[in-house]
Parts: sequence; structure tokens; C-alpha cells
Amino acid sequence: MNGIVQISKPANEPVRNYAPGSPERASLKKRLDEMLAEEYDIPAVIGGKEVRSGNTIDVVCPHDHGHKLGVCHQVTEEDVATAAKEARKAWEEWSVLPWESRAAVFLKAAELLSGPWRDTVNAATMLGQSKTAFQAEVDAAAEQVDFWRFNAYFLQGVYKGQPGSDDGIWNYVEYRPLEGFVFAVTPFNFTSIGGNLPSAPAIMGNVSLWKPSSTSLLSNYFIYKVMEEAGLPPGVINFVPGKGRSVGDPVFGNKDFAGLHFTGSTATFQAMWRTMAENLPVYSSYPRIVGETGGKDFIFAHASADAKAVTTAILRASFEYQGQKCSAASRAYIPKSLWAGIAADLREQLAEMKMGSPLDFRNFVCAVIDKNAFDDISGYINEAKNDSNYEVIAGGGCDDSVGYFIEPTVVTSQDPRSRLMREEIFGPVMTVYVYDDSDLDETLELCDTGSDYALTGAIFARDRRDIVKLTRALTHSAGNFYINDKPTGAVVGQQPFGGGRASGTNDKAGSASNLSRWISQRTIKETFNPPHDYTYPFMGEE
Repeated sequence: MNGIVQISKPANEPVRNYAPGSPERASLKKRLDEMLAEEYDIPAVIGGKEVRSGNTIDVVCPHDHGHKLGVCHQVTEEDVATAAKEARKAWEEWSVLPWESRAAVFLKAAELLSGPWRDTVNAATMLGQSKTAFQAEVDAAAEQVDFWRFNAYFLQGVYKGQPGSDDGIWNYVEYRPLEGFVFAVTPFNFTSIGGNLPSAPAIMGNVSLWKPSSTSLLSNYFIYKVMEEAGLPPGVINFVPGKGRSVGDPVFGNKDFAGLHFTGSTATFQAMWRTMAENLPVYSSYPRIVGETGGKDFIFAHASADAKAVTTAILRASFEYQGQKCSAASRAYIPKSLWAGIAADLREQLAEMKMGSPLDFRNFVCAVIDKNAFDDISGYINEAKNDSNYEVIAGGGCDDSVGYFIEPTVVTSQDPRSRLMREEIFGPVMTVYVYDDSDLDETLELCDTGSDYALTGAIFARDRRDIVKLTRALTHSAGNFYINDKPTGAVVGQQPFGGGRASGTNDKAGSASNLSRWISQRTIKETFNPPHDYTYPFMGEE
């Protein structure tokens, strides 16, 4: 095609509010009813072909674990080896396809998800991951659409980055995809992360093996179907659900393994990194490693803070989606002068907060994802109930008889370095350390060093001098930092997401810098008038 294609900077996808009486609310409720009546048979997809191993796991509703949504077929090690071969085969054509043709696939996928697929993917996220309608909308619909549209736009910007040239010389850079396949390992908590981790490398000309979480299979499968309908060629992204070792072992032992795009636990990421290091002699190239591994995210209030704003930030950042966000606030540092009012406000509002099935749109909190999560989170709460260092000031109830329900829980800790202040709980538990107003500097140090993680954090203060002071003191404490706002809800194209320390490689999902991790540059110099004599002018005299 003789033309320089331009992709305009997109606007963020509008978020629907599903208010009573709205047409989108009626449409989503209808789709929920339809999907509740179905039982889905979810295959692996390898080289564009559906694979049903017969080795299945049940897909259930976390809020009603007796309700079976379907089954998913898990891959074998042989299936993974086949997927790697199919990916390599697809790479031959996909890697050299014009960039605008690759971008077109994902721009088309964005249109499909924004329109006819929206209710299906949102409903699957609500049912399979126990998200409210709003939490599903901002994730599975709006954020996924934004990832696809902005990645196409950022792709164009990456390719425009070119060196200068002197007279008679033409210098340019070719942005090649990696040689081999990218292994995308995705979490349960964001459907959009499920879609972005395999597709961000793919838009850059790479091929992917996508291992979805075993607790987000329904929504992730539908995201794959959206990309397939948008024209994604067979084998470019292979959908390979399965147990960790049965998928990971053959991947990390394959010479064509070229990169890891990961979101999940710190322990899993570190174990994968060790395996990759041990296998370096096997690989055709050094693999790229991009990972985001969670956080122990903080809210730090200065004595001048707006107490009502702090309370609201705690409620939303700690308890939306049951605290199962990498960015969820789970520790707070509150000055003694503000604590009594904030504590009373928290108790009052939590007493009004409704918990239950996402099918009831009045609920703010639904169920945690599965039995393992329920046991882990309730274990922390039981520790708080039985240790005099802690006081449970709100919530604390746990019931898994019908669904995996845990009440939003607020705990105070006398020890700022206690286990509940340091460790990622990944559930609806906020631990508060109340500090003397005069101990501001010492408490900032505690916040900075009180956790191994550095993903998100928020400060609340009025005076600009205090804002500057807190921001500087916590420079390396969070990769996404918020001033007078909750530390959740990063928007693609506005707040590129990722953190450092134990939280990951900080390669910022939803930005051009992330896309740059999935390319290998070739610098090309062309000379139009090459020299015909080896000598230089300085050689003219002794």
C-alpha cells in the first residue's frame, strides 16, 4: 500500500453506569439470565483449532459455588509443544505483515467489544469472577477496549522513532518482533489484563502462548473469541489453559521461548525467573521479562488532610472488587488527630455497605474468587481477632456456605511492621497504623520501608508544601502515585500502570514503553555515494 497510514489518538472508552431504567442495564441483565442458563464447554485453542483434552476443571460462580457455569479443558505438555510449533509457523507470516494490518485486527476487536460483545464479556466477568456490573464494565469492557486502541496508537509512535542522517547517508531503525514466542501468564482479577498480556506483544508482530488463570476462564475465552472474530490469524495467540507446571515446564524448556509477560504472585514470578536463568543455554535468544506481581498499597494521610476524602478513598480503594486488585489499598497511616472521626465514619458507612451476588446491583461487595483465597484471607482476619496487637474495628465476618463471602474488614495495628501491615492479603482487609502527629517524618520512613512492594500509593494533604514533602519522601514507594485520590483505577493512556521493588519490572502496561519490550531493533545505514579509495585526507603529508 502506497500511503502513510495515520492512527489518531483515541479517546478513552466511555464507561456505562447501568443506572436503574437505563437500556444498558436491561440489556446486561438479560444477557446474565441467558448465560446463567447455559453450561459452557471451554476448549484450548491451538493453531486456530479447538482442542478438548477431556481433562476438565469446573467453572463456577464464586458467589454461588454450587452453580456450575461449565467446564474447561486443560492442555497437556504435548499440547503446549504443539502450540509452540503452531506459534512459530504463524510467526513466519505475522511477523512480516504490514504494521497497519496488525493494528487493524485489534482496532476491529475494540469495536466488537465496545458493541456486540460488551454484554457477553461483562456478564462472563460478573458470573465467573464475581464482579459488580460497574467493576466489570470498567475492566472487561472499557479498559480492554482502551488497551487495544491505545496500543495501536502507541505502535505507530514507536515506529516513528528514527535516527538522524547526514548528507549522502540514510539511517533508519527497523523494529523487529522477537524471534520466538511470548508466554503470557494472566491473573483472574482483571479480564483486561487477560486480553492485554498476549495481545500487546502480538500487535508488535510477535506470537503468544496465553495461559489464563483457572478462575477467569469464561471471560478470557470470550476475549479470545473477540480477537478471532476480528481477524486474528490462527496460531498468533494460542489459548492454553492448564495447571502451572504442565504448561510452564514445556514452555521454559523450549528453545523458541523469547519472552514472559506476567501478572501474578511474587513467588511465582521469582520461581519462573530462576527457571529461565537456569535454562538460558537452551534459548535462541535472551528472553524478555516483563512482570507485575502485586502490592501492599498505602494511603498516607497528613494532619491537614480532608478526612471525608480519606474515608472515601479507604472504602473504595480497599473494598471495591473485594480488595482483589494489585492496586488495592491495604495499609493506611492516619494521624491521631484525624483517626477518631475517620474510624467513626468508616464504621457507619461499612454498616450500610451491602454484600452479596453481583446479580443484585445494589451490592457493593461480592465474593472472593475461590476457596483458597477465602481460607488465606480469613486466616489473616482470625490472626487479627486473636492477637492483642490488633483490633478489628469493623467487619471480620467470613462465610463460605453459599459463596466465598468475607466482610470488608478494618483492623488497627499497634506495630507498624506487623504481618498485616507488611504482607499482601489480596482481599477486603485494610490495616491502619495510627501515628502521633508529631511523628510525621518517622512515619513516612515506616511507610517507605514497611513493605517489600512498591506498586501504588496515595497521599492526602492540603498545603502544597506538605504535598511536596510527602511526595519526595515516598518517591520510590509506588510506581503509580496519587495525590488526594484513591490509589486504584489507573486509566490506559492517562496513568501507565506498574511498580518496582517486589511489585515487578515497572514496564507500564498501557504505554509505549511496554510495547518497546517486545521488539528488537535493527539499525540500518545506507550510503548513496560510497568511497572508492581507502585513504583519508590527513595522510597527505608526513
